[in-house]
Amino acid sequence: MNSGHDFFSGTQWKTQETEEIDILEQELHNLIVWNDDVNTFDWVIESLVDVCGHESMQAEQCALIIHHKGKCGVKKGSFDDLRPQAERLIDRGIQATIDY
Repeated sequence: MNSGHDFFSGTQWKTQETEEIDILEQELHNLIVWNDDVNTFDWVIESLVDVCGHESMQAEQCALIIHHKGKCGVKKGSFDDLRPQAERLIDRGIQATIDY
């Protein structure tokens, strides 16, 4: 009888986990930084560290992707969390958008 109970508990937990993951995925957006001919690598890196909380290496990698690919998703999160960060980047002269 104990094994059946463990199986049932495991099944309940997996169902709950799946529902939570589905909800989490629905709420995530990408903060995208776009390439331009105005901002320097150093300014973009400094801004990603200050505004998005990136480590220096992560910010450098994002800056290279932005330069070579034209854009980079620099942060994932809810729209409400990303909006102030996008606004701060824009205030620094960096082109940033949030995808849906």
